[in-house]
Amino acid sequence: MTERGPLRLGFLMFPGFPMACLTSAIEPLRAANEITGRCEFVWRLLSETAGPVRCSAAIGFDPDETLQEAEGLDQLYLIAPPTAEFADPRRSPARLRWLDRIGVTLGAFSGGIFPLARAGLMEGRPCSVHWCYEAAFKAEFPNVPASDSTILRDRRRNTVSGAGAVFDLMLKLIEERLGREVMTEVACWFQHPFVRDEAAAQKVPVARGQGTADDLSPPIREAIRLFETHIEDPLRIPDVAQAVGLSGRHFERIFKRETGQSPLRYYHHLRLMKARQRVLYSNDSLREIAASVGYMTSSPMIRHYVQLFGVSPRDERRLTQSMRRSGPPRVEAAE
Repeated sequence: MTERGPLRLGFLMFPGFPMACLTSAIEPLRAANEITGRCEFVWRLLSETAGPVRCSAAIGFDPDETLQEAEGLDQLYLIAPPTAEFADPRRSPARLRWLDRIGVTLGAFSGGIFPLARAGLMEGRPCSVHWCYEAAFKAEFPNVPASDSTILRDRRRNTVSGAGAVFDLMLKLIEERLGREVMTEVACWFQHPFVRDEAAAQKVPVARGQGTADDLSPPIREAIRLFETHIEDPLRIPDVAQAVGLSGRHFERIFKRETGQSPLRYYHHLRLMKARQRVLYSNDSLREIAASVGYMTSSPMIRHYVQLFGVSPRDERRLTQSMRRSGPPRVEAAE
């Protein structure tokens, strides 16, 4: 009987990547190795260049090897902010496509789905997209089906939204390789309360509210779903009330009781929050962004944006881009 080798994973780090996603991937694999007393999983940290890569928390990680040097992997995951760009826009995507051709499973954590899609490796394939980035992703990649699933595995593509979901994916890999007993022990080591399956939808906060959408009653959840699917072409509130089977007055009363806002205000805030995603995570013009959230011109959108967020979209985009270039502030040691 041939001895099975370890599952070999690579994590390709882009500057500003979310550190929690990396640790959520490595720690359960480390625990599985320790519990079984065998090296069932091995991992390598990759980057495009040989130097350290600073994460979003301003901590530097030294890669084990560059992307061009990477060989012998079973799976490779991109970890990045949504604004990540390839340092070498010709060779790096080509290398990823080569790894795909030789059978490596490719995946992305959080904003890593953006460079994976920019490399042309997600055309026509469904993927998990974090709700924070959904509007920007759909605008940039209209031919890539974006899902609200926390985990989506499809034809050698594993995409995950959020660090907690990354942990869940690793538990799935542990279960498939070592069985449910070991997976359960790993989960209990970290007091991970439950393992979400691949059909689990993301938890999404109620816009400007204090809970999540799944805490709401069915009619209000359906109303919010209608709002979500009619951002560019806003619906009339009486039409939404009729669609969910409530009178206008009853709908207004229940909606405000459950969300703390009137339906009109909620819808207004939702559209502006979608606009903000594109301000922060795309290079679209304000005219394009305004049209995408149902404004005829950009002027009223800018005015409402300032009223809601306390800053103009231009200034917020400029400040965010400046912070990305310089990185987060470092805490200096006391003398």
